[in-house]
Amino acid sequence: MTTVDILFRYATPPTEAVAVALANLREVYGIRSLRFDREARTLLVEYDATRLNAAAVTKLVRQAGLQIEQELSLIPPQPAPEEAPAA
Repeated sequence: MTTVDILFRYATPPTEAVAVALANLREVYGIRSLRFDREARTLLVEYDATRLNAAAVTKLVRQAGLQIEQELSLIPPQPAPEEAPAA
């Protein structure tokens, strides 16, 4: 098993019906967990990459009714390298 995380930013908070539909995603073989951060308006989905891919997970989340604004990178931005002073 290869677990992968994908992070989505959503536009509007999920309604009760959407929350129930998302909870049901845990029944999909390969979805390991879903974690909401209501302050940041993000949903983190952990899935088994040997069973699903990012496109399939995105499709499942959209079919559940969550309005995804964008997929966010889980890799923090790297600082720009400092330039050496001119000699």
